[in-house]
Amino acid sequence: MDTRKKIDALAGGLMIGLCAIWGLQQVALKAAAADVAPILQIALRSGIAAVLVALLMLWRGEGMSLREGHWRPGLLVALLFSLEFLLVGEGLHHTTASHMVIFLYTAPIFAALGLHWRLPAEHLKPLQWLGIAVAFGGIVVSFAGRAPDAGDSDIGRQMLGDALGLLAAMAWGATTVVVRCSRLSSAPATQTLLYQLVGAFVLLMLATVATGQLRFEPTTVALGSLAFQVLLVSFVSFLTWFWLLRHYLASRLGVLSFMTPLFGIVFGVWLLDEPLELNFVAGALLVLLGILMVSGYEWLGQWLKRRL
Repeated sequence: MDTRKKIDALAGGLMIGLCAIWGLQQVALKAAAADVAPILQIALRSGIAAVLVALLMLWRGEGMSLREGHWRPGLLVALLFSLEFLLVGEGLHHTTASHMVIFLYTAPIFAALGLHWRLPAEHLKPLQWLGIAVAFGGIVVSFAGRAPDAGDSDIGRQMLGDALGLLAAMAWGATTVVVRCSRLSSAPATQTLLYQLVGAFVLLMLATVATGQLRFEPTTVALGSLAFQVLLVSFVSFLTWFWLLRHYLASRLGVLSFMTPLFGIVFGVWLLDEPLELNFVAGALLVLLGILMVSGYEWLGQWLKRRL
């Protein structure tokens, strides 16, 4: 029997805090980019957070259960997680944090498409297909019209960064599909998280060496960003999210998580003075509407029934 609860005040408050943290992470990476490359920040945060998660598992007496066949999908998840943040780190060199957070958080769309293909129980409903169409329409609108006063090279760079953010979302969506369709679906959340963090640390550190992005200036902004990424993003927020998934209905949590891109845009404009183009605002609203329709179709369906 499923004992998970509907959203209450505790879950709602925690989700607002999580969405604010997740929306701020791209802004923190961008703010410290002059002192330490985003990809190096992500590699370091992953390595330190992996140590914290391993210590937590040791304290709880949890093992890795390699004999149960978790390591193969764990390796694949680690590769996809690393690819996601490699694309995010490189994309932030070319586009704004507010753009990155919108395109990155189209991941539920790609996850829904992958799960529709892999799991009969996850077949998309008509409202979800409409949401996917709306979200992709928003992506097209976001790419279609750029600021007329920007040079061709600036427009090209931003479009490249946005495209990398979209590819990162695809990698994130694929990670979700692998977790749901493999033995990792029954593995402890800490074990799945550890696979991702260790893989990201190893592979992204190799990428920083290969691309010569090892410069680290220990400024206040750089150290503050790294502390925020390690403690709040990669450790506290992920463990809190997994705790919520164990105690509350995932569909309702998914509806609330759409606030993350909104926080990302607000923080980007407020803290980094990032511009907002009209086409991007219109496209972002369509993307958010589409994500809401895909992730929250059950809630929307119930709401429509009550109104009819």
